[in-house]
Amino acid sequence: MYKKIAVAGTGYVGLVAGVCFAEMGHKVTCVDIDEDKVKLLKSGVSPIFEEGLEELMKKNHAASRIDYTTDYQSAYKDAEAVFLGVGTPEKVDGSADLSYIATVARQVAESVEKDCLVVVKSTVPVGTNDKVEQFIQDFLVNDVNVEVASNPEFLAQGSAVHDTLHAERIIIGTETEWAEQMLKEIYEPFNLPIVSVNRRSAEMIKYASNDFLALKISYMNDIANLCELVGADIKDVAEGMSYDERIGSKFLNAGIGFGGSCFPKDTQALDYLAQQNGYELKTVKAAIDVNKNQKTSLYRKASNRLITFNGLKVAVLGLTFKPGTDDLRESPSLDNVPLLLDQGAEIYAYDPVGADNFAKVYPEGPNRQGSITYVNNVEEALENANVCFVFTEWGEVKAVTPELYRGLMRTPLVYDGRNIYDIEEMKKAKVEYHSVGREPGRVEVTRGEAYELQSTRS
Repeated sequence: MYKKIAVAGTGYVGLVAGVCFAEMGHKVTCVDIDEDKVKLLKSGVSPIFEEGLEELMKKNHAASRIDYTTDYQSAYKDAEAVFLGVGTPEKVDGSADLSYIATVARQVAESVEKDCLVVVKSTVPVGTNDKVEQFIQDFLVNDVNVEVASNPEFLAQGSAVHDTLHAERIIIGTETEWAEQMLKEIYEPFNLPIVSVNRRSAEMIKYASNDFLALKISYMNDIANLCELVGADIKDVAEGMSYDERIGSKFLNAGIGFGGSCFPKDTQALDYLAQQNGYELKTVKAAIDVNKNQKTSLYRKASNRLITFNGLKVAVLGLTFKPGTDDLRESPSLDNVPLLLDQGAEIYAYDPVGADNFAKVYPEGPNRQGSITYVNNVEEALENANVCFVFTEWGEVKAVTPELYRGLMRTPLVYDGRNIYDIEEMKKAKVEYHSVGREPGRVEVTRGEAYELQSTRS
């Protein structure tokens, strides 16, 4: 049975959820306070880069199954369910900022004119749904029944639409049979496994899941750092581990740390929650510390190798925290680029979709003690570069051959934060190659080869 649904927030969580609900046949209204953004959405243009999202937006808008508005009162007043997909950014102390959740909860309380289920999809600390329900009751205007449920999302940016339509499981946290049945009916068209628990368990499942994956990443990065010291290869180690079904093959890739909107924020939030309850999550603390240190590990390696970055052309390949998205949140590039600029580097940066967002933080031209230029392809970034940093494993970056590095760069010196390339192939091409958890691909260049290389740059 199809429902009338309102979705508060049109970011990664809210917009993707709303579009996918519409794709399943529900009547959806997405609410946002930004009028320009709403106009953009109505025109069929997505404010975020997600594969397949715009196509579904246009399809379902044409079928009158989804619309966008800033008028929250009209959207909430007769909705059978209101999903909250607003942001819960990290505060300075590591706790989650729930002000957006509170604002929407009050708007719902003052607008609903019929029985309604409020569903919190945003990642929130354990116990938040209880507070939201009480908050709504405090401000409720009409004599209607409003209950709150937890329904955390588990999508990955870059594959958010697919992850929503083909989720491994749907987690619903409810306190009454009515709320549980309502959510089951909403998700019935998806034909996916549903795990029904109480609200606090649902909230904890989200944090426990994300933090476990963050732990795996930090553990592998820690092991990678030790591999470099003892002469082991982290890729070989990961492959050997992956055959153990208790471990699995996912999230075993070492690199320069995790980023994005979930793992950094969720590890900090769970650590904060533990502290507030008088408990120390030592494993989560360790994951946070390892990740913080890992993000600038390549910069430190390069600093030890070079006298200075001042006046050097530095190619930066990839700015987003992962391929398939234009999201920069907690991206390693945000940690490394300012360090390079402060050292006087002349950065030439390439990212197929993230450059515009990055330019809002670091505008093109002179910047700090150095400068930054955004280029349209990998070749422009590499041309006559003294050193190259790989921060994101975009397909265009993975396609670069060792010969291209050798042929375009003034000095073929590559620091790869994603372990993309084969060490032996880089050696054969006489590219000095440094990655994470593997043997440095140092090469011996004779005086004649150095002269030949220099001549090709003149």
